[in-house]
Amino acid sequence: MIREIVGMVFISIGILFDFLGVLGLVRLPDVYNRLQAATKCVTFGSAGILFGIFIIQGFTSFGFKALLGIVFIFLTSPVAAHAIARAAHKSRIPLTPLTVIDCYEADHELKDKVD
Repeated sequence: MIREIVGMVFISIGILFDFLGVLGLVRLPDVYNRLQAATKCVTFGSAGILFGIFIIQGFTSFGFKALLGIVFIFLTSPVAAHAIARAAHKSRIPLTPLTVIDCYEADHELKDKVD
């Protein structure tokens, strides 16, 4: 009984993170901020849902698959978001005028390299 309640709490928190991430996709001004919101909602929202499923299912094969899903999400989501942001910056997709600092531009990331 208590496992189901705790599991549903984690699932509810995960759904809340996903909902807030969707709001961030709609409300934020440019692709870089939207990407940050999408990454957070996928990482924490989906991991929360999968952890809630693990708590409900326990140490079964289904529960271990949920844990493997969490590990996979934690390893791949930040890397994919970084690759997408870097590709967007190299494609010269403009930042919002409200952007305070552009570290890629400060590091001369976009300059063509001379061999």
